[in-house]
Amino acid sequence: MAAHRAAPPEQALAGFSPGLPFAVAFSGGADSTALLLACSQRWPGQVRAVHIHHGLQAAADGFESHCRALCVVLGVPLTVRRVQAGHASGQSPEDAARQARYAALAEAVKTEWPEVRDIVLAQHADDQIETLLIALSRGAGLPGLASMPAHWQRQGLAWHRPWLGVPGASLREWLQSQGQTWVEDPSNADEKFTRNRIRARVLPALAEALPAFRETFARSAAHAAQAQEVLNEVAAQDLAQVGVPPRIHALQQLSRARQALVLRHWLRQLHATTPSTAQLHELLDQVAACTTRGHRLHLKVGQGFVERYGAGLSFLAC
Repeated sequence: MAAHRAAPPEQALAGFSPGLPFAVAFSGGADSTALLLACSQRWPGQVRAVHIHHGLQAAADGFESHCRALCVVLGVPLTVRRVQAGHASGQSPEDAARQARYAALAEAVKTEWPEVRDIVLAQHADDQIETLLIALSRGAGLPGLASMPAHWQRQGLAWHRPWLGVPGASLREWLQSQGQTWVEDPSNADEKFTRNRIRARVLPALAEALPAFRETFARSAAHAAQAQEVLNEVAAQDLAQVGVPPRIHALQQLSRARQALVLRHWLRQLHATTPSTAQLHELLDQVAACTTRGHRLHLKVGQGFVERYGAGLSFLAC
């Protein structure tokens, strides 16, 4: 590579400005190894690392040993958290593991390095496309089609994904150019997982048929994210008008589409649950039918029940 041309990881970090110091979620795989190495080169002495040990496979201890050894070489402080993520009814093991991982990352940073306010994650362009395709396969709306955000706030921390414009192959090529090894998670080759099937079968076909698909798909996801931001603003304004909890008569003054929008917003923001499409349609039908004081309403929605309470709606978690 010519000296004047930056490698894709270096280009991605050129426009990235995390608060210093910051933490990197470090699994030991190629993506997070590239992230830790590139960040430690760009911000020496300002990087911390958190390794999450899931204990789901025999190779997990080897992952931890690799991470510890590399952090010693790089002079990066490392902390390890072990999690055992059980999944609730209707929740996938992958989703349970992801939520446990984020909670452990936040806990580790707040406990070990209270001065750290930013956490950096290694999901890249291929991960983003896989997320979009999974959302499409499930008939997702705009929140799903928006895929993964590059920046967001959670648990009082700023989270970042600077690799979303970088293909996974480019990260591996860059690591090889640096003479840096990484660990391979055996589960990544198991095609019983939808994401792995997409990676092994769909992405190569897309690359052959639509060479620019990573850029164009990512652009569509960005458009969806922008549209969702506008809808979130509308939903917040409508919720302020209909009240918290929502008043039935005020809801009925809105169009059915805006009722759906504000009810999703209320359930997601205040009760951390999301209704299925069928549940939401039934809830809208019941709201429309609430024309007398005696009309009762009790529906399973997300992780709880929506009930009529006087002139409004209430939510009871399971």
